[in-house]
Amino acid sequence: MLLSYLRDRLRLTGTKYGCGGGGCGACTVMVSRYQPGTKTILHYSANACLLPVCQLQGAAVTTVEGIGSTKTRVHPVQERIARAHGSQCGFCTPGMVMSMYTLLRNTPQPTMEDIREALGGNLCRCTGYRPIVDGFRTFCQESNCCQGNGNGTAGCCLDGESPPEKSGNGLPPQLFDQGDLLPLDPTQELIFPPELILMAQTEPQMSQRFIGENIVWISPVSLDELIQLKADHPQAPLVIGNTNIGPDIKFKGALHPIIISPTRVQELFAVTRTAQGVYIGAGCSLSVVKALLEGLVQELPEEKTEIYRALLQQLGNVGGQQIRNVASIGGNIVSAYPNSDLNPVLAAGSCKLSVVSKGGRKEILLNKDFLVGFGKTSLKPDEIVLSVFIPVSRKWEFMGALRQAPRKENALATVTSGIRVMFTEGSSVVKELSICYGGVGPCTVSASRTCAAIIGRPWNEQTLSEAYTVLLDEISLSPSHPGGKVDFRRSLTLSLLFKFNLQILHKLWEMVRTGSLLPLQNNFPVVNGQSVDDQVGRPVMHHSAISQATGEAVYCDDIPKTDGELHLVLVTSTRPHAKIRGIDVTEALQVPGVVDVITSKDIPGKKFRTFTGVDEELLAENEVSCVGQMVCAVIADTREQAKRGAAVVKIHYEDLPEPVFTVEEAMEKKSYFQPQRTIERGNVTQAFEEVDQVYEGEIRLGGQEHFYMETQSMVVVPSGEDRELRVYLSCQHPTYAQESIAETLGIPSNRVSCHVKRVGGAFGGKVTKTSAIACITSVAAWRSGRAVRCVLERGEDMLITGARHPVLGRYKVGFMNDGKIIAADLHYYANSGNTADESVLVVEKVLLHLDNAYNVPNLRGHSVACKTNLPSNTAFRGFGVPQSMLVTENMINDVAMKLGRNAEEIREINMYKEVSLTHYKFQFDPKNLLRCWDECKEKSDYDSRRQAAGEFNQKNRWKKRGLAVIPIKYGIAFSEGFLNQAASLVHIYKDGSVLVSHGGTEMGQGIHTKMQQVASRELHIPTSFIHITETSTSAVPNTCPSAASFGTDANGMAVKNACETLYRRLEPVRKQNPTGTWESWVKKAFLQKISLSATGYYRGHDLYMDWEKQEGQPYAYFTYGACCSEVEVDCLSGDYRTVRTDIVTDIGRSINPSVDIGQIEGSFIQGLGLYTMEELQFSPSGVLLTRGPSQYKIPAICDIPLQFNVYLLSDSDNPHAIYSSKGIGEPVLFLGSSVFFAIKDAVAAARAEAGMDGPFTLDSPATPERTCLACNTDFTQKIPPSRPGSFKPWALNIP
Repeated sequence: MLLSYLRDRLRLTGTKYGCGGGGCGACTVMVSRYQPGTKTILHYSANACLLPVCQLQGAAVTTVEGIGSTKTRVHPVQERIARAHGSQCGFCTPGMVMSMYTLLRNTPQPTMEDIREALGGNLCRCTGYRPIVDGFRTFCQESNCCQGNGNGTAGCCLDGESPPEKSGNGLPPQLFDQGDLLPLDPTQELIFPPELILMAQTEPQMSQRFIGENIVWISPVSLDELIQLKADHPQAPLVIGNTNIGPDIKFKGALHPIIISPTRVQELFAVTRTAQGVYIGAGCSLSVVKALLEGLVQELPEEKTEIYRALLQQLGNVGGQQIRNVASIGGNIVSAYPNSDLNPVLAAGSCKLSVVSKGGRKEILLNKDFLVGFGKTSLKPDEIVLSVFIPVSRKWEFMGALRQAPRKENALATVTSGIRVMFTEGSSVVKELSICYGGVGPCTVSASRTCAAIIGRPWNEQTLSEAYTVLLDEISLSPSHPGGKVDFRRSLTLSLLFKFNLQILHKLWEMVRTGSLLPLQNNFPVVNGQSVDDQVGRPVMHHSAISQATGEAVYCDDIPKTDGELHLVLVTSTRPHAKIRGIDVTEALQVPGVVDVITSKDIPGKKFRTFTGVDEELLAENEVSCVGQMVCAVIADTREQAKRGAAVVKIHYEDLPEPVFTVEEAMEKKSYFQPQRTIERGNVTQAFEEVDQVYEGEIRLGGQEHFYMETQSMVVVPSGEDRELRVYLSCQHPTYAQESIAETLGIPSNRVSCHVKRVGGAFGGKVTKTSAIACITSVAAWRSGRAVRCVLERGEDMLITGARHPVLGRYKVGFMNDGKIIAADLHYYANSGNTADESVLVVEKVLLHLDNAYNVPNLRGHSVACKTNLPSNTAFRGFGVPQSMLVTENMINDVAMKLGRNAEEIREINMYKEVSLTHYKFQFDPKNLLRCWDECKEKSDYDSRRQAAGEFNQKNRWKKRGLAVIPIKYGIAFSEGFLNQAASLVHIYKDGSVLVSHGGTEMGQGIHTKMQQVASRELHIPTSFIHITETSTSAVPNTCPSAASFGTDANGMAVKNACETLYRRLEPVRKQNPTGTWESWVKKAFLQKISLSATGYYRGHDLYMDWEKQEGQPYAYFTYGACCSEVEVDCLSGDYRTVRTDIVTDIGRSINPSVDIGQIEGSFIQGLGLYTMEELQFSPSGVLLTRGPSQYKIPAICDIPLQFNVYLLSDSDNPHAIYSSKGIGEPVLFLGSSVFFAIKDAVAAARAEAGMDGPFTLDSPATPERTCLACNTDFTQKIPPSRPGSFKPWALNIP
């Protein structure tokens, strides 16, 4: 593939590996081709991981390195994403840059819709997308108004509203200034290589044949040659975009000895218009088809374009822009996916296929006789689809295309439909009707009996009511149907038909409301009287943002390969609970290139790691306890050879009985990790007897995959002497990795040096598992004496490394009729997986935050870490707090519903109001918590919007709006006091430049940038003098993990300490020459033999928690916040849109507002994903089913709120942290639950309209499935429930 060619052969490592399946956009490049017919250059973005190099003959490929660099000239696209603070960890940035660059090459002045579409195939896990959009917005024509300056305003000049108020110094606070951005000059872009134009014009087209190790790739140039090839090799697939065959080969192990690529057969790309419709060549890309249909819609009368408009609606949902640019319409059709978006519309629209073979040409109607099964059509092996005929529509003919998917865009549909109706002229009597569905069978399904029940009758409520009964009987699904969601899918067949009915009745298209993204509104304190040279408190750009945007930033797998380097691939268990009877590596060792297979017996030192007091095997030796447990590892000369070797390792198992997968099963068998934790204040039992009402409820919260963009990566290099190893890895805790490797190899820690330049996202997932994989890789390097590289593929990473703990929360709450909660008893059951990892610490933090913002006088909590036979779960941003507080807030919500009041009223009644003690007897002042709450309600205009939502709900039957305001009180720092220390090393060189080393790792949170600002203030020099070097155990030993939102607090104080020491040493020199320059002082100090190097140390807070006494001070301070979100829910499909979000956070005095606001936004969007869309699904045998972006959906650019406002609380001080700042990396993630509770509020409105009041179950995430079923519409009520125990579900209900 092009990606490996760029990275391995050409050493162009700016193009990143993110998923390998075209689902994340990290590998986006621009492909340019000369079109001899029109003499124009076609530019399009594409995923390099899916592009075969042999298909690129005559094309020019532009990578991120090709458009600009720090060594030559930075391109405006690169500059603007960096200046707008749109690059945090930076791993996705080159892909974002190339998507935008390609758009600008085609459209130099794009609209916001153009930008949104261009970025739809790119994922980001750090930023929340807002700063990326704001940076690229500056290329739009409309960006010249007040909205385009990167900070947003409350009113817009285009609306005739007033400009924003100015701050104390007369200037509005800005995160970046548009005025000095590099201008975009299209005349200065790279030209298409003239030699390629000459080649296209003069060289004769010749067929090509590429012979690889396992595949022969043939590229014909004529239709006759193609027909002959297909006759000779009928089983050979035709590949144009490689978006289907490529992933099948990579992920499913499909083997195709011969592949035919007809990309140069002109007949496959021809377009012919007739009065009856249009013939589109089967090789035309979906983007070309989309552009063609858009032109026809503009040109033809509206009544003739019904089918075209329906197809356009679906085309925008097929993949991302990069996929649509290469995937062909013919390939999309003949792939015959069950949930195809296009086939139901094409089938309902009576479209035809022109088919050619040695036997001649014929036309086939695209219907149920053509689509015959899963991935199967009626095409004969030697037949080729030449073109697709799409007819024009007729007068009185209407077409609808409706779908529901896990994500609004770039996601395969759950259910999709194409519905066409033809009325008898001048009446409502149905003359023709075609209803086709995808996602409810092995292929596209035609509801022919339902159509027959409607044809000849008037289109009215009675007809449709009877048709629903027929449809329900006609399309039935087994409760065990692949993909699950059976009740939801069946209800969608009814509700999508009803939505089409609404379209017909209103004679309009009820399009999904997307709106236009408004720029970020924010405010942050502008410090009066602060020196302009003092960078603390200013929105300084991320120190690596430019190099990340140019692709020059080096990540672990970008490190050049050393001579003789080997590649390691892990072999994992395929059984959830079994004894290992033997490991046969004979066949693996015979694979060419394979050097060795590492098993537990090869480990020279400790074969396990001890974390939280529990031993965890590095490689399973006698028994496996989950699917995905590491058993052995294969090392080979290349990764492909190692993969082939791993595939033939034979592990012989003896299954053990009754594996445990869910928390209910663990509870039944008392399968827990110890200790269990309990905490109580007051007398809960007695209080329950004295309250007005008691209510019991529960909520389930699913797990969440970290989905850091850079998968687990490491390179271990033996030095060749003194048993030394240099380890380069993507890790949050290099010291733990160092200790682990040393103990595994049985050598002192001083022989192992771990180096972390930057991490492409981590979120807690690169601590324990990274260290374990690093130990195995080190054993391989130790045994072979050669460097070994291990980079997990996305599916491997998701299978092996665990996720956020799923939790079952149960509660009993006692309250008075006025809303005051008197007593609460909460129980938390966390699904920890097969090993303890950090689970006990997680469930402890669950209990420490169960009060959130509420002063409940009698409060009891109990939490346990359940041991199950699923992959071990681990730390994740928030570390149990998002689970803990969701249960608490759901309890508050239920109390409100029992009393018939808004949840916000109950929250206000029960909040901490004055200096108080927590349930673990820690005193704090909630003043800023209350300020955040009040300001959030005020800035969001909550009261008037609550009233407006009520009015909206009264007027709309099938769409409902909901609002929720959620507070947070989040403890910062480690409750284990020793983890709060930090150290640093600062050197001043004779030229005045400064090198800073510290113990924190840069993973997108901007810690290096903040350390630059700290050193700049303390040394009184510009940040340009200061360089932050890699995090290394050789420079700063015994570091603590970069976690708990405490990295800046601890390392900042250590850097400050070192710089203060150095500045004091320079004091005599400065006094001797007070008007001298920094450089002159440094040179003079050296001559006076003054040391210009200093270590810094910060002891940290002495924090603790005594679980026996149930008291302590586990946190240094609290970060507070509040968030108001409003959603609009489609009750018929469960889809929702976040209309607006307002966040107010108290983060003290921000060291860097741009970094902190970026953390707030990114954390919120990650929380939105946790609570509304991200689902980890396991088969009944414990196999993870969601192993990549095609199955596991994180938020994309389409999911950010239409209006997103972030405010930092002013006049806030924090004496417990550096420069009065506060940690912010984790707290705001929980505020994403405001969207969950807003959805629940909207669902409650729908239920109330149906006469259902009181508490109801809505588990997290509030997916469209759960939301739709909770709305309990007439259509969901028609679905007969499946009897529990009568079938085997497709997926487990985890936790």
